[in-house]
Amino acid sequence: MLYTTRYIRAVTREERTDRIGEALYGLVVTAVREHVRDISLTAASTLSTLAQSGPRRITDLAAVEGVSQPSMTVLVTGLERAGLVARRADSADRRAVRVGLTDEGERYLRARRREGADAFDRLIAKLPPEEVAVLRVAAPALRHLLAIDSQRRDDQNGQRRGGGSDGAR
Repeated sequence: MLYTTRYIRAVTREERTDRIGEALYGLVVTAVREHVRDISLTAASTLSTLAQSGPRRITDLAAVEGVSQPSMTVLVTGLERAGLVARRADSADRRAVRVGLTDEGERYLRARRREGADAFDRLIAKLPPEEVAVLRVAAPALRHLLAIDSQRRDDQNGQRRGGGSDGAR
């Protein structure tokens, strides 16, 4: 058991990282498999991106989500019809529009996240107390991983636009 001092063999950093990555990936797969999908994973990710970054241009969203601009336009149109996002004029460039979450989109995203957290809570409740304590200690590092990924995606988006990341967000 990697999380206990009773573990006998010294584990290399690479082995620890591989095991952690495998465990996290397995949990993601479990979460995706068990979650009722009323929208695509890309649509859910787009809503999450908008919640984190605020309104964005469709071209920026396409770059961040790794899809083509026409595909993102179709996705945004569907989210708009569902009342989850709205297009608004870009104050910096009247020819462009920005897509942002609506109140309904924010409620939807909160509910979806709560359902996912509840699913993990049910799994965690099946663990012995000492393993729950280890997860509690690891929670800040997991949140840090999310922040690192969010920054990486923003940096990649800036590079795709040719502007790089200037830190002025």
